Parts: sequence; C-alpha cells; structure tokens
Amino acid sequence: MEPLNLKLSHVSKHFGDRKVLDDFSLDIRPGTVTCLFGPSGCGKTTILNLLAGLMVPTGGSINGFQNQRISYIFQEVRILPWKTVLANVLFPLNGLMPQEDALRHAREFIRMVGLEKEECRFPGQLSGGMRQRISIARAFAYPSSAILMDEAFQNLDRKLKFNILESFKNIWTKDRRTVVFVTHDEEEAISLGGEVIFLGHQPLEILKRVPVGEVPEGKWKNLVAEIYGQ
Repeated sequence: MEPLNLKLSHVSKHFGDRKVLDDFSLDIRPGTVTCLFGPSGCGKTTILNLLAGLMVPTGGSINGFQNQRISYIFQEVRILPWKTVLANVLFPLNGLMPQEDALRHAREFIRMVGLEKEECRFPGQLSGGMRQRISIARAFAYPSSAILMDEAFQNLDRKLKFNILESFKNIWTKDRRTVVFVTHDEEEAISLGGEVIFLGHQPLEILKRVPVGEVPEGKWKNLVAEIYGQ
C-alpha cells in the first residue's frame, strides 16, 4: 500500500455549542511520522477520529483516506481475549490474502515486536506491555496505508514505554507508512515524532510545526514552555 497524504481542509467539528474545530486545516505528508501534541482535552483525538472516519465533520472536507485501509491503535488495548497472540494478529487479515501468506505475514510482525515465543499464549497470560505489542504487530500486519495512534503508550511505565517505542520505530523503518499519533507526553513526541505539531485549546489551532531534528537535545522543555507560555 502507498502511504497516504492526509488533509483536513477548513474542517469544523461542533458538539452542540462547543466548537472543538472551527475552520481548521492540516496537511500530513505521506510516509512520515507526525505527532499531534497538546494539552488533554484540546481536540487531538477528535482529529484522529475524523481521519479514521469514526466522526463526520460539521463542515469542511477530509481527503486522503477515502476507500483506504487505516490501522488505529487506541489508548486502551483492544485485542480479543479469547484469541492467542497469533490469532489476534491474523484476525484482520482474514479474506485479504491466502491463509498460508497471512500466517507468514503475521508471524513476521510478531517477531518484529519480540513476541515470537508467545504466539500461542492468550492476552490474559501476558503483561500489559506485551498486549500493546500485539496491537502494534496487528496494526502493521494489516495492509493499511496509514496508522493512527491515540495515547497508545500512556498507561505503561517509562522503561516499558520506551522499549515498545523502539519496537514501533524498528518496524516503521522497514515499512514507512503515514503515522499520526497523539500525545501530551513530551518524551514520546521527541522519541517517535518526525514532526511535532503543537496544538492550542478549543477551537483548536496549530501553534507551531517543528521537525524533531531541528531542536537541539535538551531544548525541548524550553520550546514547550515558550509555546504554551509556561
């Protein structure tokens, strides 16, 4: 699958009198990792849900994902507890390819996240970090053009979080899909983001777009404080 160029053009999303988005535009370049960074409740997840087609905008247009496959990794682990690791990763591949190819494909991504010895175990037998690795393996195994991630590492301890972030980056370097991930964690943004888009309060606005490589090490806290006036 070719990576997607995702665009929101003059998009509004209102919930009654509350304007989460109002004439909001955003361009996500194909084959890149983009972090949507901002305070909790500002509307980051609304953007993901609009991109995924889980919400319909009040106005404006969203382009790039029509008739395309998209993987979504949620904050809470959403895997099937009655299926093994292997069966969970195989599940979205049903009917998309011959069974033998699907099995080989699923096992490749299970190996990439370091769960090859656990493929016959059930989620209840695994740690929270392992369960999230299943989500990552499944997202990449599914032949999607884009991967959306909503605070996918928030509930993990710091060491485990960065082990999983490394697993994600290792897979992405071999399979460069368009990735959009939401976080309000500065370290996650720096670790995973190719570009960080700093977002303000509702109605949502883009305060600054910053490629990670342009900010010297140790200067991110100063940048965040400058943008948000802290």
